[in-house]
Amino acid sequence: MNRLTERKWAALLGATMLSLASGCGSSTTESEERAPSLPAPEAQSENLHPERRGIGALPLPERTGPSALLVTVDPRRSLVVTDDVILTRFPFQDVMKQLLGTSTGSATTMLDVFQQWWDTERLSPGLGLGPNCNSPGVLNMNGFPLSCPRTEGNQATVDPYTSPTTNPDAYIPIGLFNRFDLAPANGSNCGEYRVAFAKRSGFTNPGSRNLIIFEAMLPNPTPALGLEGCRPVADFWANLTLQPSASARADALRSFYFAGLPGFMPVLHVDNLGNRPTETGQVRTNQFMQPNWMLREFKIRKDCSVAPCVTRFIPVTVKTNPGGTLFNPGSGHALAPTFQSSLFPAQVPALAVNDINLFNMAFPDSTNSGQSDAQSATENQYVNQFGSGASPFRTNIQTALTSIPSTLTPDQVVERAMALSCAGCHQLSVGHNLGGGLIWPFSLRFVHISEQTETGPDGPRHQISPALTGTFIPHRKAVLETFLNSSCGDATCNVWETHASCSADCP
Repeated sequence: MNRLTERKWAALLGATMLSLASGCGSSTTESEERAPSLPAPEAQSENLHPERRGIGALPLPERTGPSALLVTVDPRRSLVVTDDVILTRFPFQDVMKQLLGTSTGSATTMLDVFQQWWDTERLSPGLGLGPNCNSPGVLNMNGFPLSCPRTEGNQATVDPYTSPTTNPDAYIPIGLFNRFDLAPANGSNCGEYRVAFAKRSGFTNPGSRNLIIFEAMLPNPTPALGLEGCRPVADFWANLTLQPSASARADALRSFYFAGLPGFMPVLHVDNLGNRPTETGQVRTNQFMQPNWMLREFKIRKDCSVAPCVTRFIPVTVKTNPGGTLFNPGSGHALAPTFQSSLFPAQVPALAVNDINLFNMAFPDSTNSGQSDAQSATENQYVNQFGSGASPFRTNIQTALTSIPSTLTPDQVVERAMALSCAGCHQLSVGHNLGGGLIWPFSLRFVHISEQTETGPDGPRHQISPALTGTFIPHRKAVLETFLNSSCGDATCNVWETHASCSADCP
């Protein structure tokens, strides 16, 4: 095992943080509210939000005529796959083996990397394999609270790979997610493709739940073609709708994730989960093994500054998750004056967009916390932090609303910001009135995919939340179908088309 010093890991963490830029994510709710315009595609950062960026964060053009529905997709085949008969082809050990196999030159074992991952939730010195929760660069990330240690850290002493059909510490696949909607309009990547797992013990013991999701960003092998270079990926997912055999769909998905489409790298590759400075994904966790229930984020990094190279899970900030104290008019945080005077007011137009799937916000990574607390009455409760009294912060938000103009209130804008945080999306904002006729939809009590199953057309399948089925998946379906049914020359200038790429549609 490679044991690294606190100074070494502080340097590696610092480099990781510097490389990071700064919700859930459809039907438009009609209202008399005037909807401000969204920013142009080129103005959007690739890291607007883990759930809201790319073509899915932009208005879709109206499509009419017989070609509008030439291709349609079944959401439970082409967007969210939770059938046990398919998920059995995605054992946790196969995923971890694949990731280490693509981390060329790394001497790390599957057990090493799993135990090091959860050692990040324990106090130093821990296993001596990497950072701990009280290491420099991890504890109180960006000056915000971090729960340390956590019960999840006990996994640093177990082996999840042995006896996978009975081991309470084993992880069971519960869902595959197509996030083509996260592909940027310029086609610099093809979106994210995800695999979610749940700890077996949590199936029957609510006090031992732990969910993880690998969110791999797939590169576009022909970026000169723009988003057209990603059409084989969109076609692949659409074709799953047409395949009646669940076994054949399982074979196709296994190949897509582990081998890749012709000309594309495999989805499950260390570079797609953090081992690039940009255009990469992440791993997120939903941790229930002790109060408060937390959501956290990691990058997988290969480090060759030591010999032999090591592959490690590095804790990073939770994106679009500003530290709650920044919303407190009396905050003593060093960034609070800038956040309240300029950073947040600048996001008011995007937050005031009156569509449940399109309102948005983007902040520098320096404002983000290292955790999103789904139970605290203060930490991620932006509305409680904001309070009800008069303050310069409230005045700044109202000034921004008046300039749009918008009839939303400052409290409603802060409610919308909270809904876009991980804790807000999963729990804190469910059922809340966001103004303009928008109500944040319901999760399955802290999660959007459950360990529990229901009967589907192909046997047992894992349940998904009302928010997914009723709000977010319909939007993703519309985004994918709009792309599938579009082509240069169809007289519609889509958000991913420009005059340079298609002058016939975009004069």
